[in-house]
This record gives sequence, structure tokens and C-alpha cells, in this order.
Amino acid sequence: MAARKKTRQRKDSPSQFDGRDLKVNGTGLPLRTQAEVALQCYFETLNGHKPAHLYELVMREVEEPLFKIVMDHAEGNQSRAATILGINRGTLRKKLKEFGIGG
Repeated sequence: MAARKKTRQRKDSPSQFDGRDLKVNGTGLPLRTQAEVALQCYFETLNGHKPAHLYELVMREVEEPLFKIVMDHAEGNQSRAATILGINRGTLRKKLKEFGIGG
């Protein structure tokens, strides 16, 4: 029987946190669930009006605070913020300018 070669796991790189079980706002609900609840409330309050451009609305409402909070968390370090967001620094700088966020 041939001996198996052991594969070593890297100890120096922590696993990526995917946020699926993220609890926010002290409610114990994952971020995804809170988004679902918010969208359900949105549809319930339309009072017969037809929704339109929902993707654009959600992105407009979520993107700016996302970038502000990440920049605060990264203490203004654009390289770190871009890594956290999973985008390149050029895209980050473009968005920061678009939202008028100093960085």
C-alpha cells in the first residue's frame, strides 16, 4: 500500500468570513434576513403603486453607508478598504468621489 503524502494547511492565512451568519443591529437576525424584511416592508407600503427601478433604489440606499462604514473601519486606508470590499482601489476612489467621502 502506497503511503499518502500529507498536505499541510497554511496556518498564516485565516479563513475568509462570508458574513452569512452576521448578526446586526442587536436583533440577532442575519444581515440577509434584515434585508428581506426591509424589502417586504417596502412592498407592503406601496399602497397600490407599482414598484420601479428597485435595484437602483436599493443600491443607492446601501452603497454610500457601506463605503462610509468600511472607510471608518479601515481608518481611512484605501488599500485595506478595497480589500475588505473586494474591489480594486481605482473603483474605490471613484465611489468615494461619487459619494463625497474623504479618504
